[in-house]
Amino acid sequence: MSQISFFDNENSSSQPLAARMRPRDLSEFVGQQHLVGEGKVLRNLIERDSLSSMIFWGPPGVGKTTLAQIIASGTDAQFITFSAVTSGIKEIKNVMQQADRMTALGARTIVFVDEIHRFNKAQQDAFLPFVEKGSIILIGATTENPSFEVNGALLSRCKVFVLHQLSQDDIAQLVRNALSDPRGFGDQNIHIDDDVIDALASFANGDARTALSTLEMMVLNADRSVDGKTGGEIITVTAEDFEQCTSRKSLLYDKQGEEHYNLISALHKSMRNSDADAAVYWLARMLESGEDPMYIARRVTRFAAEDVGLADPRALELSVAAFQACHLIGMPECSVHLTEAVIYNALAPKSNAMEVAYMEAAADANKSIAEPVPLHIRNAPTRLMKELDYGKGYVYAHDTEDKIADMECLPDNLRGRQYYHPGDQGFEPRFRDRYEAIRKWREEHKK
Repeated sequence: MSQISFFDNENSSSQPLAARMRPRDLSEFVGQQHLVGEGKVLRNLIERDSLSSMIFWGPPGVGKTTLAQIIASGTDAQFITFSAVTSGIKEIKNVMQQADRMTALGARTIVFVDEIHRFNKAQQDAFLPFVEKGSIILIGATTENPSFEVNGALLSRCKVFVLHQLSQDDIAQLVRNALSDPRGFGDQNIHIDDDVIDALASFANGDARTALSTLEMMVLNADRSVDGKTGGEIITVTAEDFEQCTSRKSLLYDKQGEEHYNLISALHKSMRNSDADAAVYWLARMLESGEDPMYIARRVTRFAAEDVGLADPRALELSVAAFQACHLIGMPECSVHLTEAVIYNALAPKSNAMEVAYMEAAADANKSIAEPVPLHIRNAPTRLMKELDYGKGYVYAHDTEDKIADMECLPDNLRGRQYYHPGDQGFEPRFRDRYEAIRKWREEHKK
């Protein structure tokens, strides 16, 4: 246990770049705008110094400890930090008793516990009575789901703030800040292309600490030359420096440009053509080039409905599961989830009936956008609506023998239109048989 130990000597040049560049206040904080943007709840609590016990949950390098530092520098309370690795129950109880005495004197105590998920049940229980009676304000930080890693009684007394993985733009901004700020490399003449910064931001995978540590290594590894005019030193950081420091080839492409769309098109069309090997290759090209896995996951999910559809309904389930895995664990781990989804979709039977059905219905909807809903399928929550024949003639399908009602649900001018045209691949013949049987029943039971 120590008191504000990780905030000491923050400007020491001997510290790692990530430590030197730690934001000192909310104006320097990057990301988490859903929590610390203007008017957001956490920002208001910090600025008003009106904190209650809370837990910061999020992946590494997104600002959990930094927010604790900002709170420490702006609060009137005594601020104490615990390490889950070195602090035992005895140390916890001693500090809690000290907090009790401070409370009696009218002073507040804020206790920051980094990696609170590493505390065992007994250690967490030691905080509980002091949180309950208000002797301390507990701030915990964890990379693990607090629902599973924090005692229920303690968790119920804390507000959980979920911190998101930093975006690539957030990381690029942090890198540029480090290059311009005197605490970083602002007093050095460093040349680095935007493409290299983008590659670094992608490699960091939302982790600010990884980005700044890698930048520091790249700068130390870069070529030095002398400026012929000033005699000063010029440091040139190249894509080769990035590759050497990350053991990763810089397969760069503009994510807003033509190559971005060429690669996603290649992936989509390879899956459509049932070419699993080509699909995996284009997936790897995109991921190794630094593409956002969430973007790929969204497109694969779209493909599952657009190009597989009811020929294999499991394709959509698996694709959504891969999307969720990408969201929860990120790169590089989620590459296997995307590979599974891509191969499954490539090998699945294909049907574009879903897209065709929607496009045909959308065309009719745009032509008849003002077409009234038939009276018998309108909602009738009021007496007036019932008097106007809203809902009159509606037949509840569950009350019929065949569970199908003999009534028209399309507008009069679209009566009999067919949008779904079932195919003959995979499971779709089953849906086709059911669809055609229903249409035949309606023809036979027309009034």
